[in-house]
Amino acid sequence: MATVSYKDATRLYPGADTPAVDKLNLEIGDGEFMVLVGPSGCGKSTSLRMLAGLEEVNAGAIYIGENDVTDRPPKDRDIAMVFQNYALYPHMTVADNMGFALKMQNVPKAERDKRVGEAAKLLGLEDFLNRKPKALSGGQRQRVAMGRAIVRQPQVFLMDEPLSNLDAKLRVSTRTQIADLQGRLGVTTVYVTHDQVEAMTMGDRVAVLKDGLLQQVDTPLTLYYEPRNLFVAGFIGSPAMNLIEGKVVDGGIQIGDYVAPVAREVLDKAPGEDTLVLGVRPETFEVADQGIGLEVSVVEELGADAYLYGSVAGLDEAAKLTAPRIVARIASGNTPARGSVVRLAVDPAATHVFSKASGDRIS
Repeated sequence: MATVSYKDATRLYPGADTPAVDKLNLEIGDGEFMVLVGPSGCGKSTSLRMLAGLEEVNAGAIYIGENDVTDRPPKDRDIAMVFQNYALYPHMTVADNMGFALKMQNVPKAERDKRVGEAAKLLGLEDFLNRKPKALSGGQRQRVAMGRAIVRQPQVFLMDEPLSNLDAKLRVSTRTQIADLQGRLGVTTVYVTHDQVEAMTMGDRVAVLKDGLLQQVDTPLTLYYEPRNLFVAGFIGSPAMNLIEGKVVDGGIQIGDYVAPVAREVLDKAPGEDTLVLGVRPETFEVADQGIGLEVSVVEELGADAYLYGSVAGLDEAAKLTAPRIVARIASGNTPARGSVVRLAVDPAATHVFSKASGDRIS
């Protein structure tokens, strides 16, 4: 096992004006499960491939443990990678697929069989060792790909969206298995996904990237409750945080005909700005007599909970087209009808305030 360090690591593709990854500084602890997350094109897969040696590092350095691996070929980095498309040999059995890398390293057959057997037991693949990949389900093939990585006993596991080819139900069960397996093996793992729910449920820490830049790296709950900027606030959480622009007035931020209370010392952190952004998680709203007016356009009943979707009440039709959609999660029961107007109370302790100019959180 080992630590992983990105030190100002940069990747600029030929012909590109801006780096795909720009001066990435990230420290990953020994045995840590680190998730890289962000929208398509943010640089997360490029960052992983730089660590794997599959992409050139144009500036900066990457360390595994105390070793500078920036210019080392992939085979000399002591890493094992699990790909999105499994990358199994179709003509080989499960056992042969799992043990192929060991065979190339001239590991004795007895030792190969021992390691493959241990990995198969760990992954519940003992009954499938003599089958070909075409006889397996998607989830089983992904476990074979995991087994192939495990038998190599590397210092670092690299996983590039390994669950994206699975159906929704299987993704949930498989991500639980991967997180449990990583915890038992204790191997440093770098995991790439575009699914922020996957990131929140699996990672010890999560690194959020946008346009090649690291936005924030923290524990999942810290990202959720203390996002550093508007991008992280809007990306982490499902449904996403409501980000509502309002006018700065005495006592808070005016949204429609309601003034959301915000302390004066918070407002003073954005001198000269007459518009700020109020961030409210859907579950922190409460239907009440006073609060932000919501014109309900869609109601989703989910059993114990219901989601209300709509826009700030009182806007004209043109303003509604550009106004942000507001989402509120409430308890099922007396769910308001579509087209009605409800008031959503805002708890000052559970709200976030962002500078519109810089995007940074000031509360």
